[in-house]
Amino acid sequence: MIFMNYYPMGFTPSRKESVMTNLEFAIKMEYDGEEFYLHQAKLNKDNGLYTVCMMLAEDEKNHAKILENKMNNLEYELSLSALSDQKTIFESLNGLAVEEKEKLSQLDFYRIAADMEKQSVMLYKKYLDASPGKKSQQLYEYLIKQEQLHYDVIDALAETLRNAEEWVENAEFGNRPEY
Repeated sequence: MIFMNYYPMGFTPSRKESVMTNLEFAIKMEYDGEEFYLHQAKLNKDNGLYTVCMMLAEDEKNHAKILENKMNNLEYELSLSALSDQKTIFESLNGLAVEEKEKLSQLDFYRIAADMEKQSVMLYKKYLDASPGKKSQQLYEYLIKQEQLHYDVIDALAETLRNAEEWVENAEFGNRPEY
């Protein structure tokens, strides 16, 4: 699966674009994110990343459903992310990245996923700036917080993997910070 960059350099949603266009784009982005995380879950079914990817996929699907409801003028609920309990996520990562090949693929996953989430935050901030009403603003603020949470969790997991790798490579040199 190839990750598509939704946001070419200089991309700025125009204030003249309709909210419908923005919503359709955001819905597609969320469903593509769900597909990406489901694919990664399948690739990592034998390690702790499986659980994280499944939670991320579920969140992305929920975001798409919320946006679809908004687009269709239906009620929607801004619920907590499956990733809200970070302690549970880190407990599920026993045995993460045992082989060198596995580490590389996991670090690639983190890089791509973090980039996706960061770009989503930037996009929703632009949509927030252009949103016409309080309810729309609340929706985009919610999505910004959700995508930022995804980014923070992914970044923390990547840091854990990088720390483990550095510790193994440099264990004999000096004191290591606790993590």
